[in-house]
Amino acid sequence: MSVESTAILILLSSFFIMILLRFPIAYVVALSSLLTLLYQGLPLTTIVQQMVKGISSYSLMAVPFFITMGVLMGTGGISEKLIELANACVGWMRGGLAMVNIVASYFFGGISGSAAADTASLGSILIPMMVEEGYDADFSTAVTITSSVEGLLVPPSHNMVIYSTAVGGVSIGSLFLAGYLPGAVLAVSLMIGAYIISVQRNYPKGEKFSMSNLLKQLGASIWALASVLIVVIGVVGGIFTATESAAIAVIYSLIVSVYIYKGLDWKGVWKALESCIDTLSIVLILIATSSIFGYLLTRLHVPSLAANAIISFTDNPIILSLLLNFILLVLGCIMDMAPIILIAVPVLFPIATSIGIDPIQFGIIVVLNCGIGLLTPPVGSVLYIGTAISKLPMERVVKATLPFYICMIIALLLVTFVPAISLWLPSLFM
Repeated sequence: MSVESTAILILLSSFFIMILLRFPIAYVVALSSLLTLLYQGLPLTTIVQQMVKGISSYSLMAVPFFITMGVLMGTGGISEKLIELANACVGWMRGGLAMVNIVASYFFGGISGSAAADTASLGSILIPMMVEEGYDADFSTAVTITSSVEGLLVPPSHNMVIYSTAVGGVSIGSLFLAGYLPGAVLAVSLMIGAYIISVQRNYPKGEKFSMSNLLKQLGASIWALASVLIVVIGVVGGIFTATESAAIAVIYSLIVSVYIYKGLDWKGVWKALESCIDTLSIVLILIATSSIFGYLLTRLHVPSLAANAIISFTDNPIILSLLLNFILLVLGCIMDMAPIILIAVPVLFPIATSIGIDPIQFGIIVVLNCGIGLLTPPVGSVLYIGTAISKLPMERVVKATLPFYICMIIALLLVTFVPAISLWLPSLFM
């Protein structure tokens, strides 16, 4: 076995062994890279150089701002306003609260950009509310966790920024626009599944539709929804960069949460900022350590070897597209979202582009696959948050989620094989 092959074996085998042993992912990436560097006899200063290089990106400055914006808006009384708006839109349907849950996640996703924040914020309100109205607890939890994935697609999503950095040369504004329709497709797919189950179980309807109530709730929620417009219109219109628009959105979110909705006082703001620091430290450590791992993958020619191996299996673009989705779904079961984007995407990206998948479309495919991974054991963090809120066994929640997994896979296949779903808005405005 050649030196290069042995180095690849050390890098990948140590990585997956530590993953299976449930090491923290940042340690996994750093330690497997360290072992490979030692085997190759490379100077250990390479670790520091690559870590600094990994986080020395102007685009990545938008990530802490988007995280801060989401935390401020999520803890500032926004959730209740968006639930009331969603109820005015779809609460009249059979299984109305399930529909409200799904639509509220679409609205809230445009503010938080995080499936975990969506589940924690909306779930703590809607799951008990649904149970009280006669919905099964496992069904309520399944609807909450699956609809939270919409928040990863609807802009502004900091995961889109990470993807843009990982592959390079992809417009963040285009990625933001590309997320709207796939997010809507996912929402509609979940609503159809929830409606079928609601009819079978005779879940209750809400109050009749009222245009006056819809306008009233829209007026109350407009301050929250405007934060999304600041970011998207600012970036797409070329008024701001993604980083500048995110910084402005943080200031706007602070004003709305403290002075308009009054859901936060200044003591609450400091607690929210502490939460931001916790989240941001995890993200930046992952980005820094993943930079070393990515450097070694490139040095050892792993992307080209993987591409050649997969393409030699078949040259059928449909089968290759399905294979890419399968790989991402499997990785989602054992890894969190950011590491997949930072480590696996640079390997899979050349394969995707070689079969005609647009880089923007591939970004949406990656994010949706990773979102499904957040709901699957053993690593699914959003699944665990949902079970913690509902206080149900994980097995029961997973069983209730099975029909919604099917709905999500259908949405994923539509996004994969109908490029216009992702590319129509970017082509129209960019």
